[in-house]
Amino acid sequence: MRWYELEPAVRGAIGAIFVALALSSILVRVLRAVRPGVDWSEVAQRVRTWWIIAGVFSFSIVASRTVSILFYAFISYLALKEYLSLIPTRRADRRVLFWAYLAIPLQFFWVYCEWYGMFIIFIPVYMFLLLPMRMVSIGQTDGFIRAAGTLHWGLMTMVFSISHAAFLLILRLKEAPESRPGPGLVLMLVVLTELNDIAQFVWGKTCGKRKILPTVSPGKTWGGFLGGVATTVVLATFAGPWLTPMNHRQAAFAGLIIGVGGFVGDVCISAMKRDLKIKDSGALLPGHGGMLDRIDSLTYTAPLYFHYVYWLYLFHTHGAEP
Repeated sequence: MRWYELEPAVRGAIGAIFVALALSSILVRVLRAVRPGVDWSEVAQRVRTWWIIAGVFSFSIVASRTVSILFYAFISYLALKEYLSLIPTRRADRRVLFWAYLAIPLQFFWVYCEWYGMFIIFIPVYMFLLLPMRMVSIGQTDGFIRAAGTLHWGLMTMVFSISHAAFLLILRLKEAPESRPGPGLVLMLVVLTELNDIAQFVWGKTCGKRKILPTVSPGKTWGGFLGGVATTVVLATFAGPWLTPMNHRQAAFAGLIIGVGGFVGDVCISAMKRDLKIKDSGALLPGHGGMLDRIDSLTYTAPLYFHYVYWLYLFHTHGAEP
């Protein structure tokens, strides 16, 4: 989809993202000049990385349908690769990992075909049954349950969940198949997911006292959670009717899904990292950590938000009649 083919609201939202980044870059320079004794290098690094993230994400919306799907497939590949590099695996299971990686092009091929029926069952049914069968054929039973659970959860979060964002981008309204509101829907999902993380952090720092999960994520508080969710709901209420076919009430509920789902995704990845005794999942994104550190919330918000809007409008897809 070319730039001029996008809805004016989508073009305006993308433009607003880059304006906000430009203002952030200026603010960092001002802070460095006003308070030279403070180390602002990490903040500056984060802003520079956000420029790259925003640029690549915007390109994925503007690019052709094929390129957009390949972009999300590549994100899934990087996430799964990072995940498997962190999780202890049995030597024998290295022969099984090929089939886990093979799930990525196949899953996104179903997206390309707009084949909802296969897209929705391929990983949670066929891959979930295939991987243990391949593991059994190797003949090693020690650690079988842990190894199977590790691969299943990795495929579910890093591939299946992220593929929902790709499918969301190419959705067509059932009543008007030529209409594709996908770019606005994806923009709302990704931007609100990231803003929800920021809002929960800010609210937690300003008025958060009671911790929710002190042993999992000590920085998460009830004040941060409730304040962040409320902020996301308000932003969604106004942004939804502008970017998507949703009305204010529907958009508010979408914001609630993103706010709560983003929190759960964040703490689940935090629990994984705490189990592995690491702070960041990698160093791919300077100032942010690894790919999992950036898409942790999206692993929950993408599928939850997708199915909400999908059944809300009964989008037109191959093999998707209810």
